Amino acid sequence: MAQIFDPISSEQRSAIVCCYVNATSRIQVARITNMPNWYFERVVFPGQRLIFETMPDSLLEIHCGMMASAILADTIPCDRLQIEEEIISSSTPDHEHRLEELNDGLGSATPLVASSTSITTEVTL
Repeated sequence: MAQIFDPISSEQRSAIVCCYVNATSRIQVARITNMPNWYFERVVFPGQRLIFETMPDSLLEIHCGMMASAILADTIPCDRLQIEEEIISSSTPDHEHRLEELNDGLGSATPLVASSTSITTEVTL
């Protein structure tokens, strides 16, 4: 199912597109909490690729755990997860549709920058 994420303020022109892959066998929660007036949180299932748009100085927190507990496993600077050098305005339907296809695994990653970094974390409880 496609997920439309919380848009970044249209005043922010330096937004970047990022990719995080959960290469663990556990469900993770990805959060960005260090941006004023904006909050991002998504559940990332094992093997799932999460494509999202944010500001370069954002920090992606990866939380994992069991049952009712959650442990902050890693904090990743989002500029290290960037996958595109230039961003189309997030207000265009074509751009949002492209991000949704990538999140659903339907789009090809070939037009994306080859120097992308995907960081994964495994926490043993």
